[in-house]
Amino acid sequence: MNLAISPQTLVLTASILLIAIWISYKEKLGTSKEIIISIGRAIIQLLVVGYVLTYIFDLNNAIVTLALVLIIIFNASWNAGKRGNGLKNAFRNAFISIFTATAITLIILLATGSIVLTPGQVVPITGMIAGNAMTNIGLNYRNLMSLFRDQSQQVQEKLALGANSRQASLSIMQDAIKAGMQPTLDTTKTVGLVSLPGMMSGLIFAGIEPTKAVMYQIMVMMMLIGTTAIASYISTYLTYKSFYTDRQQLIINKPK
Repeated sequence: MNLAISPQTLVLTASILLIAIWISYKEKLGTSKEIIISIGRAIIQLLVVGYVLTYIFDLNNAIVTLALVLIIIFNASWNAGKRGNGLKNAFRNAFISIFTATAITLIILLATGSIVLTPGQVVPITGMIAGNAMTNIGLNYRNLMSLFRDQSQQVQEKLALGANSRQASLSIMQDAIKAGMQPTLDTTKTVGLVSLPGMMSGLIFAGIEPTKAVMYQIMVMMMLIGTTAIASYISTYLTYKSFYTDRQQLIINKPK
C-alpha cells in the first residue's frame, strides 16, 4: 500500500492544529502556547530519533539496545515524576515502577519467543510499555493528591481509631490504582470497535497475514494491561507514604 505523504501534505494537515489553537483561544484555555511547543518538540524529537534509530537498527547491538531501553525508561520516569510535583521521591518511585514493569514484560516476551533481542523489536515495544506506564503513573499521582485532600478527615478518623498509615490509606490506594488502569481497560474494551490499533494496521499494511497481525495486537493489549497493573500497584504503594510523617501522621497540605 502506497501512502501519499510528503512535507507539503504535512504542512497542509497542520490546519488541524489551527483549529485546536482557535478553540484554545476562543475558550481562553491557555493551551495555545503549549500546543505549539508540544508539536514543535515532537517534530524535532521524531526527526532526531528517526535518524538515530536507522543507525541503531543497522548496528543491531545488544548492549546498545539495552542502553536505549534505559534511556526510554529514564525519560518516561522523568516526565511521570513531573506530574507528581510536590510529592516526595516522585521521580524515584516512577523509575522503580516503570523499570520493574518494563523488565518483567520484556523478560516474559523474550522468554516466550514473542520478540527477539534486536533494536527493531525491543525498542518499539519498550516505548509502548514505558509510555503507557508513564501516563498511568501520572494519573496515579494526581488521583492520590486529590483523594488524600478530599478524604483527609476520613483518614484522620481511621488513624485516631488505631489504624496504621497503610490501613488508613487502603481505600484511597485502591481507588487510585483502579482509576490509573481505567484508560487502558477502556481502550482494550473498545479496540476494533472504536479504534483500529496502529500496530495491527501497520502489520497488515506491511503485508502480514491479518490473523497474525491480530495475534500480535492481542499480545500487545495483554502486555499493556499487565504493565499498567504492575506500574500502578508499585507506584501507589511507594507514593502513599509521602502523605505521612515519620510518626505516621497525615500531612494535611501537599507533601514536599
